[in-house]
Amino acid sequence: MHVLYTAEALATGEGRNGRARTSDGKVDVNLSVPTEMGGDGKGTNPEQLFAAGYAACFHSALQLVARQDEADVADSAVGARVGIGRTDGGGFGLKVTLEVSLPHLPRAQALELTEKAHQVCPYSNATRGNVEVELEVTED
Repeated sequence: MHVLYTAEALATGEGRNGRARTSDGKVDVNLSVPTEMGGDGKGTNPEQLFAAGYAACFHSALQLVARQDEADVADSAVGARVGIGRTDGGGFGLKVTLEVSLPHLPRAQALELTEKAHQVCPYSNATRGNVEVELEVTED
């Protein structure tokens, strides 16, 4: 693979109850375990950061495939929900739901573009076979 860009981040402190920052300082966040997992929930958490990154990346992939198909993706949006839980093997795993809104397209075309984006998106390619990813195309 020809690398176009490399992001660098450092996590310090107590893991999920620590701090994470990028080498350029553009992201600098306090981390905390969510209240649902017994933490104080005062900071952000890795799942929120992953959800934001995946949503943005998938939206870019969606816009790329839409341009190739000359499809109208004005007012489009992608939301991501990232769940964490125990796996049957005793470790932890993630589950992702991507919610895609393409309000100016017929449902069949929106579904087709969403599937195409799922084949192009680097996050989708990185998680394929490792993380359950559900695609939802909304009507709004």
